[in-house]
Amino acid sequence: MPAYDYELLVIGSGPAGQKAAIQAAKLRRRVALVEQWSNVGGVCTNTGTIPSKTIREVILYLTGLRERAIYGQDYRIKQEISIEDLARRTRQVVERDRSVIRDQLVRNHVTLVEGTARFVDPHRIAVVDRAGSAREVTAENVLVATGSQPARPPEIAFNGRTILDSDDVVLRLDHIPSSLVVVGAGVIGIEFASMFAALGTKVTVVDARRELLDFCDHEVTEALRYHLRDLAVTFRFGETVTRVEATGLGTLTSLASGKQIPAGAVLYSAGRDGATASLALENAELEADERGRIPVDDHYRTRVGHIYAAGDVIGFPSLAATSSEQGRIAACRAFGNDVRSMPELLPFGIYSIPEISYVGRTERELTEAAIPYETGVAHYRELARGQILGETHGIVKLIVSTDDRTLLGVHAFGTGATELVHIGQAVMGLGGSVDYLVETVFNYPTLAEAYKVAALDASNRLRAVAEHRALLDRKAA
Repeated sequence: MPAYDYELLVIGSGPAGQKAAIQAAKLRRRVALVEQWSNVGGVCTNTGTIPSKTIREVILYLTGLRERAIYGQDYRIKQEISIEDLARRTRQVVERDRSVIRDQLVRNHVTLVEGTARFVDPHRIAVVDRAGSAREVTAENVLVATGSQPARPPEIAFNGRTILDSDDVVLRLDHIPSSLVVVGAGVIGIEFASMFAALGTKVTVVDARRELLDFCDHEVTEALRYHLRDLAVTFRFGETVTRVEATGLGTLTSLASGKQIPAGAVLYSAGRDGATASLALENAELEADERGRIPVDDHYRTRVGHIYAAGDVIGFPSLAATSSEQGRIAACRAFGNDVRSMPELLPFGIYSIPEISYVGRTERELTEAAIPYETGVAHYRELARGQILGETHGIVKLIVSTDDRTLLGVHAFGTGATELVHIGQAVMGLGGSVDYLVETVFNYPTLAEAYKVAALDASNRLRAVAEHRALLDRKAA
């Protein structure tokens, strides 16, 4: 008889949990996945990535925003857009994604256990279903992939109607407010700010920081800031919120500087906390930090050797794609399988309007590390495809090593940025240089042609430096 019920027990069915369970099943291991909700997919499918990105696409289509450069600023598919317009398509996509995930798990013989998991000891987990019935399972290895939840500061009186977190926007918002204050200019805050601004909502973004998305390329974030201002977004950087109050007219947000901002609603986006409160981690000899995140090593192993954690529950970068890879790696490591990964080339995608995506390093990081580089930039407006699409603001930026001409970073802004970045990612992963992009023929007309334009720009800059250097060397000789 086996010593344990399962060789791997996964807690949570988001991207990390799904991929870990399927990977372990492919290794012919006995696998169970515990999910507290009746629907699989976790936050990603049900309240986060999939709903919000679907809403974004619906907004872009119904507002006609993409085509306004071609057909004029008054172009719209639908004059009056309601919450139901956004929700209808979102429900379809979410249901389909749930169905695909469940089918993949069942097809790979992963046992699905519905209920809330709680450690009894490091190898025993109690699962309590919604009726209150409990069962106990044992596992040789455990992966915690419970995801995250919106952080809710105790001083903010969230009500699900006018004072909202990001889950409330997806699940409970019943109308499109005429004005909105977004507290927090992180990824989630900026994504929702741009969506509501595209709908015509008067948006004010408040953040204590001085910069927008300071981990991204400065040139790209400046372009985004300019574009959002064009959508009438107001920024209040370097400002701290002291109070948010619901009123009969909506909300009133007070700032430490004395300013007060009236609005129909407030989206308070103060980051996310790891969803670990119900796990009884102390029974497994584990503990989470003050934000509910579980510390792990490079192999996603906790300080208890057979317990792993992956996804949002371990913190940054908290991206669905990254979480999927973390789950896969954790499952391989748990059973002693060698696995290769390229964490330095994990792509970042921000679904603002327009999109931002990058892979590799930024100019700021390279400058601080005293690593010499050159840049090459292509603007969408220079491309035939950009003209056809009416795209005037997009860019692709390459950062190139002056030592060996390899790519150190790729940064994209504009329509399709999250797709385009993968060309640069592939070149970087295979050790390619800027010369590969110069010599490659891209389909015409395409946005991908931006890589050749940017590569030629970088190559010309490198050549100019080399020519000057040669003249100085001859002069010195």
